[in-house]
Amino acid sequence: MRATDAVGRYGETVVARHLEQAGWQVLDRNWRGTRGELDIVALDGDEIVAVEVKTRRGSTYGHPAEAVTLAKLARLRRLAGEWLTTHEARARSVRIDVVAVTVPRAGAAELEHLRGVW
Repeated sequence: MRATDAVGRYGETVVARHLEQAGWQVLDRNWRGTRGELDIVALDGDEIVAVEVKTRRGSTYGHPAEAVTLAKLARLRRLAGEWLTTHEARARSVRIDVVAVTVPRAGAAELEHLRGVW
């Protein structure tokens, strides 16, 4: 596994744990659709949330959330629709969140949760 893949996996694990501690139910992780992958699909109350996790070791290349472009958001929206059609999930609504994770050289990972970005 490449180092960047390991950092990404670590970020997804930290976010999944954070969401569960906040009372969310993680329904799926790393779900592959026909045109990509959803990092996390979770239930926040009665709302389905597709969570995109972006993890970086520092800010050399900018804030992690800056990597989520409009094209990426459109793809996530299509994937969320595909996930809903392949699962018989009932929800009041669906939203897309981005969680930016920064992993410092020492100490705990820092999370910034951006809700309802699309």
